Amino acid sequence: MSDYQFVTYEVKNGAAWLTINRPPLNWLDIATMKEMNLALDEVLAAGPELKVLVIQAAGEKAFSVGVDVGDHTEDKVDEMIETFHGIFRRLERLEIPTIAAVRGAVLGGGCEVALFCDMVLAADNLKIGQPEIKLAVFPPIAIAALPGIVGPKKACEMVLGGEALRAPEALACGLVNKVFPAAEFAAEVEKFVTVFTALSGSALRSTKRALKATAGQPFAAALQTVEGMYLNDCMRNADAREGLNSFLEKRKPTWTNK
Repeated sequence: MSDYQFVTYEVKNGAAWLTINRPPLNWLDIATMKEMNLALDEVLAAGPELKVLVIQAAGEKAFSVGVDVGDHTEDKVDEMIETFHGIFRRLERLEIPTIAAVRGAVLGGGCEVALFCDMVLAADNLKIGQPEIKLAVFPPIAIAALPGIVGPKKACEMVLGGEALRAPEALACGLVNKVFPAAEFAAEVEKFVTVFTALSGSALRSTKRALKATAGQPFAAALQTVEGMYLNDCMRNADAREGLNSFLEKRKPTWTNK
């Protein structure tokens, strides 16, 4: 396990917790993003007992207000983009569910990290958006991913207008899954994570593979794809047999995550 200065990484009870640790605003400079990539490499290398990844941040003021503006200068921007986009290339390779737990300001690159996770849990003090247009630049990850999450018109409003959304609007447009009171946020996140750690790791991975493989396909093509994956992937897992047998035998399943 690596030694980290700007993030923390911990695995407990089947969940990996990656925490951006640069409060109060949790700016993502190149050094911090390099450490995030190292932590994600640890997630990618983990065994089948790891079932879910949570990305969160220290402090209550901000999940992250984005990539350090100082790293956008001509002498740094190439390294910055390569390092920043490395986070998303790694997240894209992960077969386990990913959850962003966000509170306070979630802006720019911080918003991109959050929206790219499979699920987003937010505190009710949320302020989330892509303000890059106000600096005469645009957010590449949001351009590529946001329309598929909130729809093309809302994505245009967010990226072209640059105004942040509060929690109710973010929930209504599908940018976040759940909103919790800030005072109860940490406990509610822990409770939400246990939903996944109680499940079969192999089932979570095969189900996420199926969701990704069929995304954007017409129904007939998606059904053909997912039928094959169900028979040749899901149903070949030991945990699938255990789950079905435990139901028939009226007992609690014992997962091997294989």
